[in-house]
Amino acid sequence: MSADRAGRPHLSIVIPAYNEEQRLEPTLASIHEYVDRRKINAEVLVVDDGSTDGTRRLAERQLRNRGRVVVVPENRGKGHAVRRGIQEASGRWVLMTDADLSTPIEEYEKLADAARDHDLDLAFGSRALASSKIEVRQNPVRETMGKTFNRLIRLTTGLTFRDTQCGFKLMDRERVGPLFERMIVDRFAFDVELLYLSVHFGLRIEEVPVVWRNDPHSHVSLLADPLRMMFDVGRVRWRFRRGGYNPDPTGAGAEG
Repeated sequence: MSADRAGRPHLSIVIPAYNEEQRLEPTLASIHEYVDRRKINAEVLVVDDGSTDGTRRLAERQLRNRGRVVVVPENRGKGHAVRRGIQEASGRWVLMTDADLSTPIEEYEKLADAARDHDLDLAFGSRALASSKIEVRQNPVRETMGKTFNRLIRLTTGLTFRDTQCGFKLMDRERVGPLFERMIVDRFAFDVELLYLSVHFGLRIEEVPVVWRNDPHSHVSLLADPLRMMFDVGRVRWRFRRGGYNPDPTGAGAEG
């Protein structure tokens, strides 16, 4: 894949990072090796979300001449970091991936194939489909809470997706990028906000089974974050119903 006529990269890889000094170096090494081997014209953006460790220094060293570090002065949350990354990205396509690379970078090909073959605006990884492959599982408590959260999301939003929270999503920046200008959720429920708006504004999206390996060093609190996520989902529904996301940022017209 080559750059477009304006010299922009084909793909921007956005990595939100908060205190990821220990996990980020092998992730960046894997990404560099992959894009070089596959000859993908890509830029990598690490969004340092107010880290207090050496995340920024490590990223600047690893990305020299290969990408950029976007600095958020204070910790605002994963959703805010991803929004900043999307806004700073220059590629036609944007891949969002977690700093621990729980979904191997090689799974990008599955999302890219689905986006090309089905003319999608957004293809996102899923750990919950029949052909998904979980190589390292979460502990039973986290896994049960994750499944319960997804059931609640389906009940409260009408979304039919089995896994909204997998942090591996490929987006057409020209089509999906405008949604991020209106999104309001700063923390983990931003994935639900993105999918909810994509569905209601008529974008073409698809859930794609991927390989996933749990990293036990999660930043998600077992108690506080699920409660905050459900509160944020309620905010999204309330705001949508009151027209807070209008006019339609995609130009496609809202559904329903």
